[in-house]
Amino acid sequence: MTATSPGARDASLSTDSMTAWVQRTYGGPDTVRREQIDVPAPSRGEVLLRLRATGVNNGDTRVMRGEPLLLRLAFGLRRPTQPVRGMDAAGTVIALGDGVTGFAPGDEVVCELPGGGGLAGYAVAPVKRLVRRPAALDPLVAAALPIAGGTAWQALERGGVAEGMRVLVIGASGGVGTFTVQLATLRGADVWALCGERSRELVERLGASRTFDYRTVQPGSPELGDAAFDVVIDIAGTSSLRSLQSLVRDGGAVVLVSGEGGRLIGPMGRILAATLRSIGSRRPLRPLAAVAKPDVLAELLALAADERLVPVIEHTWPLAEAGDALAHVDGLHAVGKTVVTIA
Repeated sequence: MTATSPGARDASLSTDSMTAWVQRTYGGPDTVRREQIDVPAPSRGEVLLRLRATGVNNGDTRVMRGEPLLLRLAFGLRRPTQPVRGMDAAGTVIALGDGVTGFAPGDEVVCELPGGGGLAGYAVAPVKRLVRRPAALDPLVAAALPIAGGTAWQALERGGVAEGMRVLVIGASGGVGTFTVQLATLRGADVWALCGERSRELVERLGASRTFDYRTVQPGSPELGDAAFDVVIDIAGTSSLRSLQSLVRDGGAVVLVSGEGGRLIGPMGRILAATLRSIGSRRPLRPLAAVAKPDVLAELLALAADERLVPVIEHTWPLAEAGDALAHVDGLHAVGKTVVTIA
């Protein structure tokens, strides 16, 4: 297979400019504006994608705001190094950078874009992150999977969730939570869940055997019992570490998917405290740092193509209204996933 040199354009690319939602400074959704910018060129080991759909995650809004400030060490000290938000992407390969093998123009793929770039007509992606999209799977559905689905999968692995276990998911109605409930159920676990009252019926349809309104039931409430779970997956990140440990049996574990914290270091203080509390404990707290894993994404895509895993997509927006999609996720009350469709 012959690679296309950097800067080259596939015959199917008829323009050198594209619509993109661009951010020149950190801040709220009002700092992200629709602009016409140059189509990027793939470097060595990269491909150029014509995007078809992009999922929007809480991580995108954290980068947008540059908070916690520690995050800026990775994404840009004064402004985002990658000015276009959106990391979950489904698209069509249209050009190859030097050294790319295994893919060709026309291939339909899904990936997690490092740093962003997805709220645009085109984006470059490292070939090592690409996974082929099953023909039976709609790109809109596929774009909901990479980060939230991958985080849920890795959380269950971190907790060692297996058939017959009782698992509590705290924060079960968001993107990661809805995937966690489904994937834990597929593993044969008995899933209990904390979520908003309006989402209880949805979460039960996804597989939870019992649900509770988080406004009235929290770790430490009698409804949950003491030492009643083999694994707790904490996505909400607001409960005390002591109360979380009290929920699991000896030999069980608490997986910390996220956590609150100060504006400077965010959840790092909570992670350090969890590490110290776990020394010698039979109920360890295990922080999760989810990373892009193409092999896991391939498994998720296969499950979705077989309709064994169904992403909960609350809202879709066209690219022309992607700023509204960011504002919706930034509001922290989204149920399931938010996806932007790109013509």
